[in-house]
Amino acid sequence: MAQPDAERREPNGEAQTVLDLFARSESATDPSQRAIERFTETVGRPFSLFALVAFVGAWIGFHTLTRSFDPPPFFWLQGLVGLSGLLVATMVLITQNRQGKHEQQRRLLDLQVGFLVEQKVAKLIALVEELRRDLPSVMNRPDPEAEAMARSVGPSAMAESLEKDLEAVKKDPASATGG
Repeated sequence: MAQPDAERREPNGEAQTVLDLFARSESATDPSQRAIERFTETVGRPFSLFALVAFVGAWIGFHTLTRSFDPPPFFWLQGLVGLSGLLVATMVLITQNRQGKHEQQRRLLDLQVGFLVEQKVAKLIALVEELRRDLPSVMNRPDPEAEAMARSVGPSAMAESLEKDLEAVKKDPASATGG
């Protein structure tokens, strides 16, 4: 059920920042790119398929019955369909390239948020461990797992670990599947 206007929540600061980033990216897009994306969005709908089938059927029917300039095997129709396919494929690739750039930005933002969350969780674990050591009613015992989790892992350490894991998999592909 839709919320009344009075109850609608405004985006919080972080969400607004992401929305502003998206708006800046959209405003920086040139008009020809936007036109291509609108066209590919239109062509990508079921109605376009039905219209195309109807057009081809009408072309074949008309030129078969009237024996006009494009008799069977319909060379003009084949050329028109081939050219249309080439144009649509190129426009789809152009659209996908820009969407890929947006996706890459989103992945980088997600990665940054993930690192920030990891740092905060490590800090919370460290604080809980410190509290556990300081409380007289709680037995103080070493917890190597909690100590390890309390250390924040930076991006460079993560990258090094990933590279080592990838090298190990290259040397022994069976190690990746656990077999």
